[in-house]
Amino acid sequence: MPTDLTSGHVAVFLSDHPEWRRDGESISRTFVFADFNGAMGFVTRAGLASEVADHHPDIDIRWNKVTLRLTTHDQAALTSKDLDLAAQFDTFVGG
Repeated sequence: MPTDLTSGHVAVFLSDHPEWRRDGESISRTFVFADFNGAMGFVTRAGLASEVADHHPDIDIRWNKVTLRLTTHDQAALTSKDLDLAAQFDTFVGG
């Protein structure tokens, strides 16, 4: 089971991944693409990675923008699973 994180762990992650924002017990990031096809390609990659991790973000798609929100619902907290998956999503767009 993933562990709850301290505020320090989350602060370090957010410092290393400045596009992500904390909102209570979740983190979110909006990714912007050239067009709808770019956004949907990213969503497909994110979906496959989420299945492999058995951890799924909330996804909001707005034409060329994709917002992902992560939290560990069964623990009502941020866990290492959230930060690990967020970092993986960043690699899909180079940062």
